[in-house]
Order: sequence, then C-alpha cells, then structure tokens
Amino acid sequence: MPLFDLPLDQLRGYTSRVTPPADLQDFWDATLDEARTFPLNATFEPVENHLSVIDTFDVTFAGYGGSPIKGWLHLPANRRPGTRLPVVVQYIGYSGGRGLVNQDTKWAQAGYAHFIMDTRGQGYGGILGETADPHPSAGEVAHAGLMTRGAGSREDYYYRRVYVDAFRAVEAAQSHPEVDPSRVVLAGISQGGGIVVAVAGLVAGRLDGVIAALPDVPFLQDFPRSIDIAARGPYPEIAAFLGRHRDRYEPMLAVLNYFDGVNLARAATTPALYSVAQMDDVCPPSTVFASFNAYGGGAATQKEIEVYRFNNHEGGQEHHWIRQLQYLRELLG
Repeated sequence: MPLFDLPLDQLRGYTSRVTPPADLQDFWDATLDEARTFPLNATFEPVENHLSVIDTFDVTFAGYGGSPIKGWLHLPANRRPGTRLPVVVQYIGYSGGRGLVNQDTKWAQAGYAHFIMDTRGQGYGGILGETADPHPSAGEVAHAGLMTRGAGSREDYYYRRVYVDAFRAVEAAQSHPEVDPSRVVLAGISQGGGIVVAVAGLVAGRLDGVIAALPDVPFLQDFPRSIDIAARGPYPEIAAFLGRHRDRYEPMLAVLNYFDGVNLARAATTPALYSVAQMDDVCPPSTVFASFNAYGGGAATQKEIEVYRFNNHEGGQEHHWIRQLQYLRELLG
C-alpha cells in the first residue's frame, strides 16, 4: 500500500473539522449517571488456564443497562501476597472477543494485572466472544456489521453501549483486591484503541486512577474524513449504508459526533502514547493525528505518538509493544 494520505509534516498539524456538540458533556454525564444506577456486581471466578506462571479469573460485571459483560483477569502467579499491581485494561479490535482463557496474557507476563473486556455483540471475527448485546437496536440490520447499528439516534447507537461497558470495565478492574486502583492503564488496538481514547475522555473528572492511555492505530476517530477516505475495514460499512440512504448523511454525522474520538479526546488529561501507520487504509493516518492533536484540548497533557511509515493497519506490532513496555516502565518508575 503506498502513502496515500497527507505528508507527515502536514499530518503533525492536521486538525479535524469535527466540533463537539454543545451538550456533549451533558449527554455523557446523564449516560454514565444512569449506568451507575446499576450495581457493578463484579465477580472474579478462578479458572484453569493450563499455564504455570499466570493465574486467570473469569470476570463478569454490569455494563450498559446492567447487562452482564464478560472478561478475563490475568495475574502473575509469582506475585507477592498483599501486593497490589498496576492493571492494564485492554479493549479488543473490531469483530473480536475476549478469546480463549490463555489466548492473550502478555501484560501479565510483563508483571501487570491484565484485564481484558469482552465486547458486546462481537466475537464473530476469529477471536471468540461470550457477551450478547440485548439492547433492542441490536436487532436492527441497517447494514452488515455494527457501524450503523442504532445510528438513528444517539441514545440507541451501538457504541454508546460499548463505551459505557468500557468505562465500567475500569471500575470492575479497580474493584479487585489485588489491583492498585490508582494505577490503571488503558490499552487497545484499532477498535480497542478507539475505545481507549473514548474512555480516557470519559474518566476525566468522573473517575480517578487512570494514569496512562495507549491507543494503538485507533479506530472511531474523525468520522467525516474516515468515511470519505478509508478503503478497507469498518468505515466503508457507513459509506455503503449512505450509498443506499442518501438523505441520511447529515443526520448520521450528527449522531456519530457524540462518539467521535476527536471530540472525546479533548477532555482527556491522562498521559498518552499513540501509534499511527502511514500506509494504514483502515484507520487513515490523518484521522489518528486528528485525535492525537485534539487529545487534552488546550491543556499541557503529556502525549507522544510513534509513527510507522511503512506499515498498514498492523502498525508497529511487537516493536510497538516493546515501546509501550518502556513507556510504562518510565511512567511508573
């Protein structure tokens, strides 16, 4: 894939035309207040993972509407009794679920508590999931995939439920007695990276303890530009829908505006390490830079971005994970 987006010097200064709705904060305040009326009911059941160096717990907690959300919590088996570990809360890429019990334990191998959130209604794309989406709009088939699911209103849009689940996943992770609630790291690739950005914005002023955000080639950023130029992946689901429903473009953008990572990133205050791939035609680099440049608003928020010039949506892969390990080691001392 050739370099198809803006040159790097222009990317570094690129700003999206996306502007936040006047009632963005009120909408999310009301949404999260409603979510918190449901008891969290986080449970951690030990399970056999067939690994000698990792202990795993099958997690269930109440997400949007009180619906049960699944997850895994992995802990290093050699942890010292009475020690509380920093926790990496991980969100999954589009169509994936939490996977098998021992499918991904890398953060626990590095010495962290590792909390993986299952994504409601997903787990059909090769990595298994076990969380249903019982909301009435889940039955709407506006177009194949999830990007237009419930997009007739901000109240029913699919990612409202996912973002609430992700916010409550942080609370669930913090509730475990062996997790340090004051040292929470958010991590994810693609859709997972987009959820990281959203949660980083949503926790600001609402939930303490999140100390770092690691959005890796994040999805769900700068919807107007992404719809126009993304050649592969989930964004074309929206374009395909609009190709049949030509009168829905502006109303749909008005709904997506409440979920655009560019708008939510502005509220974030936690330090962040982004990654971007310049040949990425799934999450185009300009959309990632739109989010990065908006992150923290006008505040002096610590943020960095790693650029992988010759990579597509795979990004930096194992090279970037090493960079993330170094970043957290420096941050946590």
